Amino acid sequence: MSEQTKIALVTGGSRGLGKDMAISIAKKGFDVIITYRNKEEDALQTVATIEQMGQKAAALHLDLSIFSSLDSFLQNLKVLLETNWNRQNFDFLVNNAGMGATVPFENVTEEIFNDFLNVHFKSVYFLTQKCLPYINSGGRIINISTGTTRFCVPGYSVYASMKGAVEIFTKYLAKELGTKGITTNVVAPGPIETDFNNAAIRSNPNMKGALSSLSPLGRIGQADDIGGVVAFLCTEDAKWINGQRIEVSGGINQ
Repeated sequence: MSEQTKIALVTGGSRGLGKDMAISIAKKGFDVIITYRNKEEDALQTVATIEQMGQKAAALHLDLSIFSSLDSFLQNLKVLLETNWNRQNFDFLVNNAGMGATVPFENVTEEIFNDFLNVHFKSVYFLTQKCLPYINSGGRIINISTGTTRFCVPGYSVYASMKGAVEIFTKYLAKELGTKGITTNVVAPGPIETDFNNAAIRSNPNMKGALSSLSPLGRIGQADDIGGVVAFLCTEDAKWINGQRIEVSGGINQ
């Protein structure tokens, strides 16, 4: 009897970094479920790309800003696994979905704070908890953070604070889930040229140039600089990496 193909759940996998993560994971021979918030068409295009590679894929709607929606998402996930894979479990959880905004500290409102709290920490915390019974032994949890937990960028106080909480959360997961054979790590990208935060870098040549000058490699990151690292953490080659923060930033601000 052949071994079952492993399945990854990548939140926010319809575009940007998440899309490249999903495709990179599929290149390793794994099946992929992605989530999307608004861009269903983009999500289905990512699914089609993965299927053209010979792996199974599917997309589910998930809005992490609506905390009460997590239970219905889990129900939809269970139905999808049973219907498409005849399985009740999956193997890799990549907590990637996020939102961006550059907001100076003195302009942060409670509403902005709560939005970032829900999307970047509270929903990540409890989605992981709710998924845990369905993650196979030997599975992986990969949380996406940011280089701005190490170096400061004005206007990122809320975003980076929530990601800092995720990094501490990751250490505790690594400690508490080890008996289940599940590893947990953080991947922390540096500046990346995507449509994140209203394409703040892509649409601003001056910012792009300034950030490139801070990197020893003389450029800012691209989506495919990150996806391969996340995919690697899903492989057997990474089985002994646990509780680590892996910054993938080209050496910026060293």
